[in-house]
Amino acid sequence: MDSYDYIIVGAGTAGCLLANRLSAQGRVLLLEAGGRDDYLWVHIPMGYLYCIGNPRTDWGFRTRAEPGLGGRSIGYPRGRVLGGCSSINGMLYLRGQAADYDGWAQMGCTGWGWEDVLPLFKRHEDYFAGADDAHGAGGEWRVEEQRLRWAVLDDFARACAAEGIPQVEDFNTGDNQGVSYFKVNQRRGWRWNAVKGFLRPVHGRDALKVITGAQAQEVIVEEGRAAGVRYRKDGAVRQARAAAEVILCAGAIGTPQLLQLSGIGPGALLQQMGIAVRRDAPVGDNLQDHLQIRCAWKVHGTKTLNTMANSLFGKVRIGLEYALTRSGPMSMAPSQLGDFARSAPHVATPDLEYHVQPLSLDAFGEPLHDFDAVTASVCPLRPESRGHVRITSPDPAAHPEIAPNYLSTEGDRRVAASAIRLTRRIMAAAPMAPYRPEEFRPGPEAQSDAALAEAAGRIGTTIFHPVGTARMGADPDSVLDPQLRVRGVAGLRVADASVMPTITSGNTNSPTLMIAEKAAELIAGRR
Repeated sequence: MDSYDYIIVGAGTAGCLLANRLSAQGRVLLLEAGGRDDYLWVHIPMGYLYCIGNPRTDWGFRTRAEPGLGGRSIGYPRGRVLGGCSSINGMLYLRGQAADYDGWAQMGCTGWGWEDVLPLFKRHEDYFAGADDAHGAGGEWRVEEQRLRWAVLDDFARACAAEGIPQVEDFNTGDNQGVSYFKVNQRRGWRWNAVKGFLRPVHGRDALKVITGAQAQEVIVEEGRAAGVRYRKDGAVRQARAAAEVILCAGAIGTPQLLQLSGIGPGALLQQMGIAVRRDAPVGDNLQDHLQIRCAWKVHGTKTLNTMANSLFGKVRIGLEYALTRSGPMSMAPSQLGDFARSAPHVATPDLEYHVQPLSLDAFGEPLHDFDAVTASVCPLRPESRGHVRITSPDPAAHPEIAPNYLSTEGDRRVAASAIRLTRRIMAAAPMAPYRPEEFRPGPEAQSDAALAEAAGRIGTTIFHPVGTARMGADPDSVLDPQLRVRGVAGLRVADASVMPTITSGNTNSPTLMIAEKAAELIAGRR
């Protein structure tokens, strides 16, 4: 049995940063269920198309049948590879809004307000334009501008301006209202994942041991304290002990699953599974996610990726452009243009986020349509709906039940209807007129609030932002305290997206890095 100061479960976005920070002060074991990030498509930006749904890089989770989505079960991608979701995600650098973090502080999570977390974002940032009041430079997390533009997206931005949404340069100052091209986690046209940022620089550090292909089975708890982790590697169950702490960084799905397998979770569920209850706690509840409503229009008089990539000549041209210049469609993030807007005049800060793409397809992994089109995915940013993650078996290899409960409240259905109406107004604005846009998703026949909410469920899917399933809080019912410590079990901490009490108003990868940075600071202070 090996012994370390710290054991980190999950070498994803948060785990890589924590391994970097903690191995500077003690011996660290980093466990990752997936393999190394040596798959070419991890590093080519458009390679996410070949990583999502691929068992080499993705857990392959699915939701239960969702009533709000018309009874559909949808794929729920989560990274199963070194770097975790930072190796398969959309590479968009977004922090959310200052109000998100100030809201956490007002809930009793002292030390998590915007002024508290902004220095943490800046600490590991390497912003292309250099350091300023909002950004850091010289850190491990590279942020660059995208390497291509599209005329139809430029005109979509002008159409947003015609609807009163200002054109801006930066979504990451605390106020993200406006329309702009997203900044991305890339370096010179290659994906920049957490492995490149945080693991490779300390690869030779004697205090750090990384084991891939190691799936955690349970946290070993002795006399009320986390003493280590039991994991499976090469068909054999092994154990490792932690002298200081065990830190779970397995994500909003993996962390609650492991806690429940370890006897920390809803008592009735654990008893049903034959697992001894160490602490009866709402682990796995409070699941929040952003539903993307994939509205799409046919366009005319312009080239989009649909027709560019649907010919042999087009494919060769795209490949050569990337090979020679590291630009063009193969350098694209899944979404290029962003737009943060309000669903109604009374909303204090933007509660909608657009991911606008010069392409259309039925679903990720499906072929592009054979006509030119634009997809304007719109996400309600502050869903009222709450779901859950629950183990379905005491077998750690069994996938848990994932139930996001999309569109389960009247408020969420109302915002979804408003989002589609706003999208229609943008597409009908004068700057889009030359393209003669024709709505085909959801289709112009949906007009009433009820019809639009039903349509949102019919075309909606996850945009891969699950959070909140091991929430921190000042109240005794929270899974974690504001120092990210699991209540009732000493020496056990969580540092990933599952800790968020409420979802941030934007993409969640960079906030997850901030959470890991905060955890490293808290652990260092304790030591």
